[in-house]
Amino acid sequence: MGTLVEERPQAVACAESLKALAHPVRLRVIAALCEREESVIGLSHRLEVPQAILSQQLRILRMADLVTVKRENGFALYALARPQLRNLIACIEKCHGEAAAGGGGRR
Repeated sequence: MGTLVEERPQAVACAESLKALAHPVRLRVIAALCEREESVIGLSHRLEVPQAILSQQLRILRMADLVTVKRENGFALYALARPQLRNLIACIEKCHGEAAAGGGGRR
């Protein structure tokens, strides 16, 4: 597999994943799932987002193959489908922190 510069299909696939993440609720869901698996009810309480909205956003993340769901004791537990998302979330948080501290201004 080549780099994004060399591989157009890879760039398209990455752009689709980024589109799926480009919503505040979905980004927060991924960040929460970086910490642990969670049910819709747990995510709803943790993120203070109504379950109906959360379910819609989780469907989008599932369709993008970014989260998985498994049934356990009658509950649906969501988890990251790609553990490497932890690195992406850490990078976003770090970049935003640097920008907020004045290190990310425009040139």
